Amino acid sequence: MGNETVTGETLKQILDAFNRHDLDAIMTFFSEDCTFDFPRGSEPWGQRFIGKGQVRDALAGRFKGLPDVHYGDDRHWVAGDLGVSEWTLTGTMLSGVSVKVRGCDLWEFRNGKVVRKDSYWKIVDRQAV
Repeated sequence: MGNETVTGETLKQILDAFNRHDLDAIMTFFSEDCTFDFPRGSEPWGQRFIGKGQVRDALAGRFKGLPDVHYGDDRHWVAGDLGVSEWTLTGTMLSGVSVKVRGCDLWEFRNGKVVRKDSYWKIVDRQAV
């Protein structure tokens, strides 16, 4: 991607690679020094993975834990070196529990590559009034 300008179409291409579970394609969009903050974790930012190797391993774990994970009902926009993707994640955990949750990614770019991906999910509480 070099010095390419990132667009909403770029974010759609990344999401398409996620939906194919194509780690090689996904990682072509990320810089060597990228970070990825998962929605869950023991820290206020969730769980942070640093560098292409850790990010790739974390995504491989996501695909293993939710083997049919899919991001749909999506929309994307970019302003300069920042972007946002909204989506609905669906999938089935290895335990058989179905997941359906609305979420978003906040993206940061440098020279056309992802340097930060920060993911958020809604908290689904079936007992909420």
